[in-house]
Amino acid sequence: MAFNTLLIGGRGTIGSGLRIHLPGMDERYRFCSIDLPGAPDRAEGRGGEGRTGQADRAGQAGLADRFIDMDITEEPDRFRAMLSGFDLVVYLARQGDLAAMNRMTDLVFESVLALDNPPLIVGSSSVHAVDDAYRFFESGAYALIAERKFDAIRKWPAPISAQLPACPINDYGREKAYVEAWVERAADRGCGALATRWGGVNPGNTPIVEERGYFAVWCHQQDAAAMVHAAYTAHRNGMLPPARHYFVISDNTYNIFDIQTPKEEIGYLPRHNAETFFR
Repeated sequence: MAFNTLLIGGRGTIGSGLRIHLPGMDERYRFCSIDLPGAPDRAEGRGGEGRTGQADRAGQAGLADRFIDMDITEEPDRFRAMLSGFDLVVYLARQGDLAAMNRMTDLVFESVLALDNPPLIVGSSSVHAVDDAYRFFESGAYALIAERKFDAIRKWPAPISAQLPACPINDYGREKAYVEAWVERAADRGCGALATRWGGVNPGNTPIVEERGYFAVWCHQQDAAAMVHAAYTAHRNGMLPPARHYFVISDNTYNIFDIQTPKEEIGYLPRHNAETFFR
């Protein structure tokens, strides 16, 4: 049985990481990716990381890797017509300002939830949905962490809870909070839905040392895939708690977010640590 997976924005940084790493966790994943025409594929040239390419899958059951060029906001009927038959939908795309982004989020969730048998939908949030909970640019423990002045911290702050409601401070965070609100609505309808509060995911899988505090929020693409795989596995087994918004962070020594909750609830198993790059 194939795990037919629709990636809305699958050529981007996170989507390409899912296409590379999920098949290594279970070979049954089959991908269809919807992207804007001309969107670059960030998975190109990275076959050595374990990606099973389209040619290698020829003739296998289920949906082989397919790419569809489409602006779903311009072709909503076409988008709705192709949604049947997927087991997992991962919503990664972004476009426009806050209003345009929220309209696209409405379209995605309304269309998926209108199906007779909705698949698990993973909606992209971000650590920036809770920016007001930590402020690297102010004083206190978080500022010291961001500056890597660990010896000056008298009391390490408790991990920012996975149960913390969104508390954004800008439009980027507000669009993510809107996704989280939709995840809660989906759960109220009895549908499987999860918000992934992505950390610092980048194509090179390296902490960006110039960015203040990045090592504390860094997430390797393999760990991002591990979260999606854990959530989908829990969903298939009827064990995914409703309306969760988990932080997707690697197992960093100086992490500030609660990743223990998804470890305990769905078996999230991150394998990477940003400190590897600071030795």
